[in-house]
Amino acid sequence: MSGETGGQGLSHPTGIDRRPGPRLAVRAVIVSCGRLLIVNAWPGGQSDLWCAPGGGVEAGAALPDNLAREVHEETGLDIVVDAPCLVNEFHDPASGFHQVEIFFRCRLAGSTSLPSGWRDPEGVVDRARWASRAELARLRHKPDSLAEIAFGAGVGYDPLELLQE
Repeated sequence: MSGETGGQGLSHPTGIDRRPGPRLAVRAVIVSCGRLLIVNAWPGGQSDLWCAPGGGVEAGAALPDNLAREVHEETGLDIVVDAPCLVNEFHDPASGFHQVEIFFRCRLAGSTSLPSGWRDPEGVVDRARWASRAELARLRHKPDSLAEIAFGAGVGYDPLELLQE
């Protein structure tokens, strides 16, 4: 293949498409003693939306390494990353933001106690907690299939979901 782009948005001589696309993120499904670890990633109590801990993938690092780093940053906990269990994607039409998330089943490498006074160095996550399936049902959370994946044994795919307030 030549270095020509042919007007198709290809900018790399090998023909790799370098146009911006969906953001890739990883998330941890950690269940201990019948409770799922969840975080609120809206600083300053801006939202009541909860999700599994995790975040954006840094290029050049394996997905499990990215996930272990993100969980530690957000909660202070160390984990062992196991198999993927869910692929979720969402899109915010207002901003154009599109994210694809790969959820992995994980185990704690140490205590289940969230470190007292832990602070996310990036200042995004300001609350973390353990929630039973019944408690999770009473909380606004994403993705909608989180409880089924966390407390079930299967693997899932959530098709594109529009993010709405």
